[in-house]
Amino acid sequence: MKIPKTVLWLLLVAIVAGIACGTVAIRRGFSTKDEPSSLETALARGARNLAIPGSAKNEKNPYAATAENIATGREHFADHCATCHANDGSGQTEMGPNFYPKVPDLRLAQTQSLTDGEIFYIINNGVRLTGMPGWGGSHGADDTWKLALFIKHLPQLSAEEKKDMERFNPKSADDDGDHGGDHHEEGGHHHH
Repeated sequence: MKIPKTVLWLLLVAIVAGIACGTVAIRRGFSTKDEPSSLETALARGARNLAIPGSAKNEKNPYAATAENIATGREHFADHCATCHANDGSGQTEMGPNFYPKVPDLRLAQTQSLTDGEIFYIINNGVRLTGMPGWGGSHGADDTWKLALFIKHLPQLSAEEKKDMERFNPKSADDDGDHGGDHHEEGGHHHH
């Protein structure tokens, strides 16, 4: 029987990854604080790209990149995605660097070179072997398409837009409902 070429490639990748990760793990242990090796990063990205069907790549975004649609995507991103990805998409949050591999900077080519269809697919289905879950069950397609528009807009994000997003960020318990904008200076909440 003829085994499809893709399956053979995936097997090869899996074997190489197994050997590489095995030797790396033995040398370093399994801490998620370590930087992934360039091989691990390349394999993770390769696995992500192989997992996205060609049909998703060619799917057209039904929404145009208007200011209004990008703003809707921006608010949704601030509310749902910024906890791990940061408002500017840098991944520099309390959580972001602790994932393995760490949360990518969405402003860079590895994300910006994806089509809206590929971004839509990733948001819906997540990325295996990373901390990115699939949100298809809890997000409507309209929201997800507008998120894709905003993600492509991240490299041009203005300081005003970034500031505005803070209104939509989930409030943590120690914000105790202070929506007034002036932060109380009592009680050791100083960040150095």
